[in-house]
Amino acid sequence: MNAMTTPLAQEMAAIIAAEGPLSLDRFMALALGHPRHGYYMTRDPFGAGGDFITAPEISQIFGELLGLALAITWQNMGAPEGVAVAELGPGRGTLMSDALRAARAIPAFAETLEPHFVETSPVLMRAQAARLAQDGRDANWHATIDSLPEDRPLLILANEFFDALPVRQFQRAGNHWHERLVGLDPAGGLAVGLAQEPAANIPFAAPEGAIFETSPLSLDIMRRLGERIARQGGAMIAIDYGHAKSGFGDTLQAVKAHRFVPVLTDPGEVDITAHVDFAMLAIAAKRGGALVHPLLTQASLLERLGIHHRAEILKRKAENPAEIDRAVARLAGTDDAAMGLLFKAIAITAPGMAPPPGFEQPDPRLS
Repeated sequence: MNAMTTPLAQEMAAIIAAEGPLSLDRFMALALGHPRHGYYMTRDPFGAGGDFITAPEISQIFGELLGLALAITWQNMGAPEGVAVAELGPGRGTLMSDALRAARAIPAFAETLEPHFVETSPVLMRAQAARLAQDGRDANWHATIDSLPEDRPLLILANEFFDALPVRQFQRAGNHWHERLVGLDPAGGLAVGLAQEPAANIPFAAPEGAIFETSPLSLDIMRRLGERIARQGGAMIAIDYGHAKSGFGDTLQAVKAHRFVPVLTDPGEVDITAHVDFAMLAIAAKRGGALVHPLLTQASLLERLGIHHRAEILKRKAENPAEIDRAVARLAGTDDAAMGLLFKAIAITAPGMAPPPGFEQPDPRLS
């Protein structure tokens, strides 16, 4: 399908014609968050009938283990009265629902916590409200992290949140870095090109053609979360796909109906993400004053939290135990088709705090 057939593509073309090419982060922000035509603003993209599936939708075990990890973290904080449990980019609310159910194992934690969602999609907010209503819970919604409570500790979960935040890209050409922009090709379609003027303040040396990718918004959010956690107390566990060490390369990708498609295809109707640079996220959190604990693979984290033990318990009452085995293999497996090594987990806490469960030791798979 031609990229100009979507309403958002036509609107982008009009903006480019009037104002000039779009930076990639502006293109991505419009494609995902445009108030009328943005991908996340108009649909529920999850599950077999959507465009992709996330870990909480694969198995309840994922959210249960994270919920117990937060409960134990709360105990290690001295069991403060009143704590905000916040999820960034909460999808359908499945992760929060499973985490809250597991939190009942420590009744005092379940009673004192208050659920919060950072969400901008009206479609997904309705799904989240319905999911928590089934659990007898009400949630509080926030368009950004800025309005999260400031009068209590924060316990934050972020699963596949940072990968959807906009990125900028710069390409090495003629001994200079030039920003990659979205403009119009001779036929009037969307196309990627380079800014004529060299970009300033990029000190890296690299070979001709190398691409430097960065997400200023991700780093700003992580720095500010680090500041909040350092000031208020608490912890954050963020899980996403990405790389442990910074490097060069174009990681932008688009998915539609569980298949990869060109990034500029059908803007507003495809999911667009980029791999997360965990090394830079760690630096941003430290600049905010938080303590950063060693990065783990998702496989290591889930294994340390007891995914196999929990699976065996569920299999005793399951109609189809093989489905649970397949879910565990997908979440914690280490082959190319699984999520275990591609996805990483980072934890930050207030200074002086013990790490959340599972994060005590470095991950040998990342050494």
